[in-house]
Amino acid sequence: MDNFILIPLLPLAAFVINIIFGRGIIKNNAHWIAILAVLGSFVIAVQSFIEAANGRIINQDVYSWIVSGNFKVTVGFLIDQLTAIMLIVVTSISLLVHIYSVGYMHGDGGYYRFFAYLSLFTFSMLMLVMGNNLLQMYFGWEAVGLCSYFLIGFWFDKKSASDAGKKAFIVNRFGDFGFGLGLIMIFLTLGSLHYTDIFANVGTLQGQIINIWGYNFDLITVIALLLFCGAVGKSAQIPLHVWLPDAMEGPTPVSALIHAATMVTAGVFMVARFNPLFSLSPTAMNVVALTGAVTSLFAATIALVQNDIKRIVAYSTVSQLGYMFLACGVGAYGAGVFHLFTHAYFKALLFLGAGSVMHAMSGELDIQKMGGLKKYMPVTYWTFLIASLSIAGVPGLAGFFSKDEILWLAYNGGYGDPCGSYDCILQLQDNFPRVSRQIQGHS
Repeated sequence: MDNFILIPLLPLAAFVINIIFGRGIIKNNAHWIAILAVLGSFVIAVQSFIEAANGRIINQDVYSWIVSGNFKVTVGFLIDQLTAIMLIVVTSISLLVHIYSVGYMHGDGGYYRFFAYLSLFTFSMLMLVMGNNLLQMYFGWEAVGLCSYFLIGFWFDKKSASDAGKKAFIVNRFGDFGFGLGLIMIFLTLGSLHYTDIFANVGTLQGQIINIWGYNFDLITVIALLLFCGAVGKSAQIPLHVWLPDAMEGPTPVSALIHAATMVTAGVFMVARFNPLFSLSPTAMNVVALTGAVTSLFAATIALVQNDIKRIVAYSTVSQLGYMFLACGVGAYGAGVFHLFTHAYFKALLFLGAGSVMHAMSGELDIQKMGGLKKYMPVTYWTFLIASLSIAGVPGLAGFFSKDEILWLAYNGGYGDPCGSYDCILQLQDNFPRVSRQIQGHS
């Protein structure tokens, strides 16, 4: 068996060790266990990325999870170009946030618990993106939601933090209920939850009608919109965006890892992964694009009138996620994933920079009380400035290239090359039979 199985298992092992032995034995050395585990995952993720870039696609089942009649689900892993990109994002930013947290959380009474939760989140996110079937994605989907609850309400003796954790958990249940229904409908119509089976047979659903309360609806559209409900909740799109700004009550490293770079992009990843399904429903594509466009504008206008430094960055995150969904909605899946990649780094940098400012200001969040910090914090100043210029789309920086690609393709209405120069990333719907054969050849 290839060593890719260690990518999720190393953070899981770190969680188990820290949560069991952290309080009595490891204590303030808990960060070493977590950092070394994520570093190992990152190294293997880089190897997997290189292999995927060279055309190797891995689809391997490692364990029979559920077998009941025709319902068969395995714990399996699919590493293709899309997964490889997400592995780099998750492991690299998780590693940097772990290192940053050593100083940020120093002296906290729940130090070992914090690093245990970070490791558990990293494991959950890796299971979400690496799964080769929809139920495993759903497992990771719910697990990252649970970890988000743990980390937002990490300082549970603070009422605003515990309330924010509950709000995030409850709001996401609304979207996840639709996601669960979509999962059930896919199994009932296609008889499988494995990606290869779903994508190879999704074309057979074209033209089929489902009757709901006496009204006929296109089956593919209904399934796509139900799946998109989960994305709306997890990626904080209108109207389920309300949980994300309140989630800033958690420690700043949590904001950088979960609410900027990884968990909130799970919805974008899911839509990109299921692009063969969404592309068969113009109605669903229009809903995705319109939701993203409205959210992008709406959240950006709210950010303009905020004074809380973390809430400003949080609303900016909601806006940028809208950009990504706009790209997916016009068929520019590659551009959407490209912006997911670039945004993860400059937005995580903004949150970590905000945490540095907060520490220097003894926990102050109101930007009206800040100013003239450049001479005291030159490193934070320059890194924050670079990240701000990137998110603004200044030419020469990463944000310019990804945002420009999205705006150009949206302006063209999805015509032309639907993924721009990133076509090699995920255009599966036109050549999936060939990809399926390649996957099976590496199984």
